[in-house]
Amino acid sequence: MRLRGMMAMELQEVVELAHGAGGAAMGKLIKEVILPLIERRRVHSGIGLDELDDGATIPLGGVNVVVTTDGHTVDPIFFPGGDIGRLAVSGTVNDLLMMGADPVAITCSMIVEEGFPIADLKRIIRSINDTCNEAGVALIAGDTKVMPRGRLDKIVLATTGIGIAKEGSVICDNGIKVGDKIILTGTVGDHGIALLAAREGISFDIRLKSDVAPLNETIKAALSVGGITAMKDPTRGGLAAALNDLAKKNRVSIWIKEESIPIRGEVVAASEMLGIDPLEVTCEGKAIIAVRPEKAEEVLEKVRATRYGRNASIIGEVRKERPGYVIMETVVGGKRIIEEPYGEPIPRVC
Repeated sequence: MRLRGMMAMELQEVVELAHGAGGAAMGKLIKEVILPLIERRRVHSGIGLDELDDGATIPLGGVNVVVTTDGHTVDPIFFPGGDIGRLAVSGTVNDLLMMGADPVAITCSMIVEEGFPIADLKRIIRSINDTCNEAGVALIAGDTKVMPRGRLDKIVLATTGIGIAKEGSVICDNGIKVGDKIILTGTVGDHGIALLAAREGISFDIRLKSDVAPLNETIKAALSVGGITAMKDPTRGGLAAALNDLAKKNRVSIWIKEESIPIRGEVVAASEMLGIDPLEVTCEGKAIIAVRPEKAEEVLEKVRATRYGRNASIIGEVRKERPGYVIMETVVGGKRIIEEPYGEPIPRVC
């Protein structure tokens, strides 16, 4: 009887929304279910699945082809500051940039629900085109499928990005060193809170707007200074998930100062009203940059001079004690452990 009960419990295991939300649940699914079933996980000496970085590399005669892929199920598909098309291109381009690559091209697969308005499809495609132009990438291939009415929620996009990085210039998220300063390129929580407000019909005195954007200019400005050891965009799971991932991968602790974290007052107010920690909310136009301390101020100055980096700030530093932890020094002088979120508090945010 006990064996039958155990078998029944195992059969009841299913995929949950949290498994796609960028936190601990997704990490567990990848490491315990997906990776053990995949045998060939890298090309030659390149970066592959085992690294769980923002993308992978294919070494080709002195250069690295950097590849990343992403799915986009955001709801609603049109939101203040963007739409699913801008989100798809920006997110893919930013993943390439986080690895130090120069983005050159993307591919896009569209899965559309039967009955979807052609006018809305054109609007999304125009947005894809405009964002590709902003990011300087070409859309070179794609695929289109249609699902029967009611079998899909409007539209899903899947994109693959291709970038080029010179040999030795790829930046991995396991390169952090003790003493590094942590730069955040702008305010946190904008995308997720704006999207949730639009989804639920919540209105505020100040209109919330997503930060979704390709970060080419900002990241190239930072790279021009040098001294960068790692980069990561705080998408699903927000700043909390991204910093915890960096701390665990590098076996270091990351200490941040609450007063140094840029965050809009309206995002704080909305988060408090909704009972959400803004540090766990998805950003779609921000980057975390770990940089050697002697270069930090210069990198910050360069980043602040760019369109999407005006609110950048040095939010903390890397230490060796308490490895694997993210610790925030609060405005009242205390300390708080920033835990890895189980999942993104706002489902279908990207």
